[in-house]
Amino acid sequence: MSDTRAQHEPMTAVYPELAGKVAVVTGAARGMGARFTAALAARGVHVVGADINEEQMLATATEINTELAQTAKPGQVVGTRIDVTKPEDHETVAQLALERFGRLDFWVNNAGIFPFALAGEITPEQIDSTLKVNVEGVLYGAQTAARHMEPGSAIVNMSSVSAVRVRRGRGAYCTSKAAVAHLTESLAVEFGDQGIRVNSIAPGYIDTEMTRWVKEDPAALRHALDVVPLHRLGSPEEVVGPLLFLLSDSARYVTGHSIAVDGGSRHV
Repeated sequence: MSDTRAQHEPMTAVYPELAGKVAVVTGAARGMGARFTAALAARGVHVVGADINEEQMLATATEINTELAQTAKPGQVVGTRIDVTKPEDHETVAQLALERFGRLDFWVNNAGIFPFALAGEITPEQIDSTLKVNVEGVLYGAQTAARHMEPGSAIVNMSSVSAVRVRRGRGAYCTSKAAVAHLTESLAVEFGDQGIRVNSIAPGYIDTEMTRWVKEDPAALRHALDVVPLHRLGSPEEVVGPLLFLLSDSARYVTGHSIAVDGGSRHV
């Protein structure tokens, strides 16, 4: 089964009210972004998947559309390029969603980078690029979404357990994700006036390409399992469920909240 398909469907609710809605997902070419896109499209959501790697994004969109072609009323996925550090790119993506599907209901700020450097060795380039992608990218996406959304719409930002649990070598990343957590709360307060909900998801060790280094290093894997009370890595589908919930009507009175999907590691 491909990396993009929403596997183990019984783990996530159907949420029929999502069908016919329109979403933008950034960082959607692979990993969690691709899983989010596939899961939404499987429930009838039309998705504009945007990624800085346009070639991979177009391939992912084609793969998802092909896989869902035989299902009843699947959503359609359109791939495009975005550099999330550029506000104008977000607006271009939003206009594509409006032109193709006539509305914009959901925006998922998933794009992010994960540099590894000890605190004394973080370079100006590393901290600058991390904050630009992980924090400014979220802000620009939310700003753009709010300009085009109607009341009842929702924005979901990807934070991390690293927002509250510091690990060695992740100073820039932890800082950026802590900023995303607080930014989410600020956006929820301000965009609430427009009836737009803003929440975040804070994953821990999830079995994706970004955490491949953990599985390939026996010592890192042992450490990861030791600090996770459930003593296993999470699956991408276990992050899909919270995303669907936050976008659904079941969460229509939930805003400014962060859902930790970390096996309890934030407490260790």
